[in-house]
Amino acid sequence: MRTIFSYTFPYKRSAFIALFLMLIELTVELVQPLVMAKIIDDGILAGDFYVVLTWGGGLLGLSLLAFTAGVTNSFFAADLSQGVGYDLRKELFTSVQKFSDHHFRHLPTPSLVTRITNDVIQIQNLLFMFVRIGLRAPLFIMFALVMAFTIDVQLALILLGSVPVFLLFLYFILTKGVQWFKGVQQRLDALNTIIRENLSGIRLIKGFNRKSYEEKRFHQANKSLVHQNKKALWLMEVAMPVVMFGMNIVILIILFIGAQMLNSAAVEAGELVAMVNYATRILFTFSVFTFLIMVISRGQASASRIEDVLLQQNSQETQGKSETLKGNVRFSGISFKQGEQTILQDITFQVEAGKTVGIIGETGAGKTSLLNLIPRLYEKNGGQLFLDEEEIENLDVKNVRGQISLVPQEVHLFSGTVRENIGWGKKGASLQEIEEAAKQAQIHDFIASLPNGYDTEIGQKGIVFSGGQKQRLSIARALIRKPSILILDDSTSALDAHTEERLLETLEEQSCTVFIVAQKVSSIQNADVILFLHNGQIKAQGTHENLLRQNEDYAEIHRSQQEGVMA
Repeated sequence: MRTIFSYTFPYKRSAFIALFLMLIELTVELVQPLVMAKIIDDGILAGDFYVVLTWGGGLLGLSLLAFTAGVTNSFFAADLSQGVGYDLRKELFTSVQKFSDHHFRHLPTPSLVTRITNDVIQIQNLLFMFVRIGLRAPLFIMFALVMAFTIDVQLALILLGSVPVFLLFLYFILTKGVQWFKGVQQRLDALNTIIRENLSGIRLIKGFNRKSYEEKRFHQANKSLVHQNKKALWLMEVAMPVVMFGMNIVILIILFIGAQMLNSAAVEAGELVAMVNYATRILFTFSVFTFLIMVISRGQASASRIEDVLLQQNSQETQGKSETLKGNVRFSGISFKQGEQTILQDITFQVEAGKTVGIIGETGAGKTSLLNLIPRLYEKNGGQLFLDEEEIENLDVKNVRGQISLVPQEVHLFSGTVRENIGWGKKGASLQEIEEAAKQAQIHDFIASLPNGYDTEIGQKGIVFSGGQKQRLSIARALIRKPSILILDDSTSALDAHTEERLLETLEEQSCTVFIVAQKVSSIQNADVILFLHNGQIKAQGTHENLLRQNEDYAEIHRSQQEGVMA
């Protein structure tokens, strides 16, 4: 919680004002029973209407003061809680933007979504309730006991003896509540994972007729969430009746003993009423405590999950050299692991600026992993990676990524227009630059044929593009920034042969180093150097002609693909 509370510092003015107003409410609440005792003893029982009128007016004024303080307190409490919530969401989102692949394996996407949304809401509720009534509850119990002792020591001791018992009980509830509500958040993560998978793979689910299976999987996760939530809420709900029952017994004891003291004139009627009033208010405060415990339990569980994100160490954030890249790339004995599995081993090759590198190999050979090391989307486990003969760790990550364009295997288009999606690759890109990039990616003519051209909406509210059209839009987005290094990870697989040929010819004219991963030899046969990967190792490298002569496996792939084309 210490990390979370540090975010309240910018809003300390609102916090102090809210707490000051809370103290006004607390003071009025503590004084009211004494004023009522004064009205009863010196006014009603003595038959003095002036005392009733005078002190009754004062009591009304105090009530209005407390009302005004309470309303204003809510305003400043909301300013504090909403401000901290805004800052937390912003910081969490920024932290996630800096995550490496390792972080995303530790904290999957659905869990991060829950933490940025639901968990932040729980923190907001905690802060609001804390400055609104959270601090007032323990202070009232403490000062109400002091005020009770000023009225009658014997009756006050009865109250004093009961309070520690209730506090210990509530502490037990709080401890269990934090644990169980953390389980609720974890099950919510699991449910969000299933929802996300189903929404993104709905066509596959329908195609395989697995609707019933997925419904059963969702039902199990949903049932587990409900069960855990019911268990946690039951714990919170049972606390209030127990406290109410116990405190009512205490009040009955005070009334019984107080009646005897009243008969013996050891206490006045107004004082007994004041004592019962304090006991009743303490009872109400304990009932508020049970509600606060639920808020605190949820808040603490959420705080630990948020801190888990904020405290993640990111080794990439060290400031390094910011240099303009020419595009020279050199791998020297690079190895890469994911968990215990070795993905790449002893990768060594060099490419000069402006050259094209083709990468081919069976599925799982490590092609994508190799490419992701260049913009440091993955972190190598061994060896050295040089950009322009400078070790990549010595270069500023943001600067490096600003000069590299990546077109991944899974094409992702953002909501918005075609113009916005292509222009996303370069801040402030003009329409002329967008059109030029679209022409280079062989997608301009199609865009021009759309009813709204470059202002056509993409996605559910607009045009749904085919796989090949998505790939070309992504390539246009990559080309618009005129990168020093262009990475195409199997990004032409959905293109027809003629379109792919024209696109590859355009890429040869680009003044940047190009890496192309492909399944088809025809897509990379004109590359300056081809890397043939097998089981995470480079089995052969060279030009297309050299590999045909020197590597039988590569030659066999080429022959089989040629026969397929011939057929």
